[in-house]
Amino acid sequence: MADDGTGTTGSGLDRLASVNLNLLVPLLALLEERSVTRAAERVGLSQPAMSHALTRMRRLLGDELVVRHGKGVTLTPHALELITPLRRALQQAAHIVNFPSFDPSTDERVVTVAMTTSTASVIGPPLTRLVRRRAPRVTLRLRTFTVPTEATFTDHGIDVTLVSEGHVSPFPRERLYDDRCVVVASPDTPAEANALDLLTTQPHVVVDTGRQVFPYAVLDEREIPYRVGQLVSDFLLVPYLVSRAGGVALLRQRVAEAMAPLSGLRIEEFPFPLPGLGIDMVWNPRLTDQYVVEWLRSLLFDAARRP
Repeated sequence: MADDGTGTTGSGLDRLASVNLNLLVPLLALLEERSVTRAAERVGLSQPAMSHALTRMRRLLGDELVVRHGKGVTLTPHALELITPLRRALQQAAHIVNFPSFDPSTDERVVTVAMTTSTASVIGPPLTRLVRRRAPRVTLRLRTFTVPTEATFTDHGIDVTLVSEGHVSPFPRERLYDDRCVVVASPDTPAEANALDLLTTQPHVVVDTGRQVFPYAVLDEREIPYRVGQLVSDFLLVPYLVSRAGGVALLRQRVAEAMAPLSGLRIEEFPFPLPGLGIDMVWNPRLTDQYVVEWLRSLLFDAARRP
């Protein structure tokens, strides 16, 4: 058959009529999530339906795609090669179809924001209020972590991750707000004691992360004496314990301000210069709906704005 000028003959496009293109969306979800269960949740299929789709994908592509490895699964070399071109093709298809823009007043999706519990204490309440007011049918899901890994930025349906500037991100980032370290102490501490007095005379309450919090390195370099009196695994206990049981702690200034009305914390500036503690937004590269990105980005900036 001669080429009709469209370039379809011999290119493989003439065979697409025999292929179920509906398999491509769950295929991309499976390759990105590397889990039949999570992929099924992402595209709205039952797990049996997703498993059936996987069988058809394997038959269509002549490849196992995912292989059991211990408790998890790994992608075959061919599956790894498929991710980028498949994602690009589906993004172009979505652009051609030109889905209607995101309408927050009627949309019923789940929006997921990942952050540490300390950041959640600052952003969580105002973000919740804004979502309820501007998108009454949207469900806001907050996921917390201690130290982000590469999977943090893309797994579990996360739309955007809020991460400290001190943590590495494999994806582009944008500053949400700036912060700094402050000294917090019990309201019962002597009024005449300055920040350095508090640091050297009061027992410290420290989050037990297995690594040194960087302001302590500054104290060590200056040979400032201090004593860790208590280690706790839950960040939210720190201001409560300091306020009710005494002692001193190092917190982010925005966090201390958020906690002070609840705990009566005394807040003092850290006595030595420190690098910034800004919080950045890192968007999930799989989130391709720019209407949602721009809406959520604006919402986060409004939530981060001081009252």
